[in-house]
Amino acid sequence: MGRSQETSNKKEVRSKQDKKRKDKEKKRILRKEDGGNTNNMIAYVDEFGMLSSTPPEFDRRKQTKLEDIEISIPKRDASQMASPIRKGILTFFNDSKGFGFIRDLETQQSVFVHVNNFQEDIQQDNIVSFEIENGQRGPAAVNVKLFKAEPVATAPAATPPAAEE
Repeated sequence: MGRSQETSNKKEVRSKQDKKRKDKEKKRILRKEDGGNTNNMIAYVDEFGMLSSTPPEFDRRKQTKLEDIEISIPKRDASQMASPIRKGILTFFNDSKGFGFIRDLETQQSVFVHVNNFQEDIQQDNIVSFEIENGQRGPAAVNVKLFKAEPVATAPAATPPAAEE
């Protein structure tokens, strides 16, 4: 197909490609003349984390001890570990649908509970002990039991000494 039969759109596309090719050639020649100097492509980070074109001043460097660098999460003490068994109040329970919510007494977090996770018969507003696991839609209470407080050992009442006759 000769050039006389080309449409105006094809001519525009060809001229754009030619222009792009010539621009690319000019840039390549300028890079060669520059001598491959890469100094203008280097960026530095200053002590505040900002990008800069000036190199850092080495007299302002701070020495860091290798022991001070922490790579992982610091370990928690055993006293900071939360007990897996929680205590809360069954604030809502729908008997017909078999689900409800427990409000954790420590964190005030509302946790979903299903009747299948009950270990004993529990009614609304009972204080319960439970564990939290990830359910299908978020945290869910499992192993739900009626909370039984430890009986406090009381000393037997002192009997008054018998009056001697």
